[in-house]
Amino acid sequence: MNTQIRSKDIKLTQHLNDHIALAIENFKRFHLDITTVNVMISKEKKGVGVEFDIHIAHAQPVVISDTDEDLDTAIDLAIERANKALRRLHDKVKDHHTSSIRDIEVVEEEVTE
Repeated sequence: MNTQIRSKDIKLTQHLNDHIALAIENFKRFHLDITTVNVMISKEKKGVGVEFDIHIAHAQPVVISDTDEDLDTAIDLAIERANKALRRLHDKVKDHHTSSIRDIEVVEEEVTE
Protein backbone atom coordinates (compact mmCIF):
# COMPACT_ATOMS: atom_id res chain seq x y z
CA MET A 1 0.00 0.00 0.00
CA ASN A 2 1.41 3.34 -1.06
CA THR A 3 0.89 6.15 1.42
CA GLN A 4 1.39 9.85 0.87
CA ILE A 5 0.75 12.54 3.49
CA ARG A 6 0.97 16.11 2.21
CA SER A 7 0.27 19.45 3.82
CA LYS A 8 -0.18 22.84 2.24
CA ASP A 9 0.42 26.04 4.24
CA ILE A 10 0.48 24.01 7.49
CA LYS A 11 3.39 22.54 9.41
CA LEU A 12 2.70 18.94 10.47
CA THR A 13 4.29 17.75 13.68
CA GLN A 14 5.74 14.26 14.00
CA HIS A 15 2.91 13.36 16.40
CA LEU A 16 0.22 14.22 13.82
CA ASN A 17 2.13 12.43 11.09
CA ASP A 18 2.37 9.29 13.26
CA HIS A 19 -1.33 9.58 14.18
CA ILE A 20 -2.34 9.64 10.50
CA ALA A 21 0.05 6.80 9.63
CA LEU A 22 -1.40 4.65 12.44
CA ALA A 23 -4.95 5.34 11.24
CA ILE A 24 -3.95 4.31 7.72
CA GLU A 25 -2.44 1.09 9.07
CA ASN A 26 -5.74 0.41 10.86
CA PHE A 27 -7.52 0.55 7.48
CA LYS A 28 -5.97 -2.87 6.78
CA ARG A 29 -8.31 -4.52 9.28
CA PHE A 30 -11.14 -4.32 6.72
CA HIS A 31 -9.27 -6.74 4.41
CA LEU A 32 -9.86 -4.62 1.33
CA ASP A 33 -7.18 -4.48 -1.33
CA ILE A 34 -6.15 -0.87 -0.66
CA THR A 35 -3.54 0.20 -3.18
CA THR A 36 -2.98 3.88 -2.40
CA VAL A 37 -3.87 6.33 0.36
CA ASN A 38 -3.31 10.04 -0.25
CA VAL A 39 -3.85 12.49 2.60
CA MET A 40 -3.97 16.20 1.83
CA ILE A 41 -4.11 18.74 4.66
CA SER A 42 -4.57 22.37 3.69
CA LYS A 43 -5.43 25.68 5.25
CA GLU A 44 -8.82 27.00 4.18
CA LYS A 45 -10.89 30.11 4.85
CA LYS A 46 -12.81 28.51 7.71
CA GLY A 47 -10.05 26.51 9.37
CA VAL A 48 -8.27 23.39 8.18
CA GLY A 49 -9.30 20.95 5.47
CA VAL A 50 -8.36 17.25 5.50
CA GLU A 51 -8.92 14.96 2.53
CA PHE A 52 -8.39 11.20 2.43
CA ASP A 53 -8.24 9.70 -1.07
CA ILE A 54 -8.29 5.90 -0.70
CA HIS A 55 -7.86 3.79 -3.83
CA ILE A 56 -9.12 0.21 -3.64
CA ALA A 57 -8.50 -2.44 -6.30
CA HIS A 58 -11.64 -3.39 -8.24
CA ALA A 59 -13.71 -0.62 -6.61
CA GLN A 60 -14.31 3.09 -6.87
CA PRO A 61 -11.97 5.29 -4.83
CA VAL A 62 -13.23 6.47 -1.45
CA VAL A 63 -12.77 10.22 -1.00
CA ILE A 64 -13.37 11.75 2.43
CA SER A 65 -13.16 15.51 2.96
CA ASP A 66 -13.61 17.28 6.26
CA THR A 67 -13.10 20.83 7.51
CA ASP A 68 -12.85 22.14 11.05
CA GLU A 69 -11.37 25.03 13.00
CA ASP A 70 -8.94 22.74 14.85
CA LEU A 71 -6.40 20.60 12.99
CA ASP A 72 -6.61 17.63 15.41
CA THR A 73 -10.41 17.60 15.28
CA ALA A 74 -10.46 17.77 11.48
CA ILE A 75 -8.04 14.83 11.23
CA ASP A 76 -9.98 12.74 13.76
CA LEU A 77 -13.33 13.43 12.06
CA ALA A 78 -11.90 12.51 8.66
CA ILE A 79 -10.42 9.28 10.08
CA GLU A 80 -13.78 8.34 11.64
CA ARG A 81 -15.61 8.98 8.37
CA ALA A 82 -13.02 6.98 6.41
CA ASN A 83 -13.35 4.06 8.84
CA LYS A 84 -17.13 4.17 8.49
CA ALA A 85 -16.96 4.24 4.68
CA LEU A 86 -14.45 1.37 4.55
CA ARG A 87 -16.51 -0.68 7.03
CA ARG A 88 -19.61 -0.21 4.88
CA LEU A 89 -17.71 -1.21 1.75
CA HIS A 90 -16.31 -4.26 3.56
CA ASP A 91 -19.78 -5.29 4.73
CA LYS A 92 -21.14 -4.81 1.22
CA VAL A 93 -18.41 -6.99 -0.31
CA LYS A 94 -18.70 -9.61 2.44
CA ASP A 95 -22.50 -9.84 2.19
CA HIS A 96 -22.29 -10.09 -1.57
CA HIS A 97 -20.04 -13.14 -1.39
CA THR A 98 -21.74 -15.01 1.48
CA SER A 99 -25.05 -15.91 -0.11
CA SER A 100 -24.93 -18.92 -2.39
CA ILE A 101 -27.42 -21.22 -4.08
CA ARG A 102 -26.72 -23.95 -1.51
CA ASP A 103 -27.79 -21.65 1.31
CA ILE A 104 -31.01 -20.80 -0.51
CA GLU A 105 -31.81 -24.49 -1.16
CA VAL A 106 -31.35 -25.37 2.52
CA VAL A 107 -33.76 -22.62 3.56
CA GLU A 108 -36.38 -23.83 1.08
CA GLU A 109 -36.12 -27.42 2.38
CA GLU A 110 -36.62 -26.30 5.99
CA VAL A 111 -39.71 -24.32 5.06
CA THR A 112 -41.39 -27.26 3.29
CA GLU A 113 -41.04 -29.60 6.28
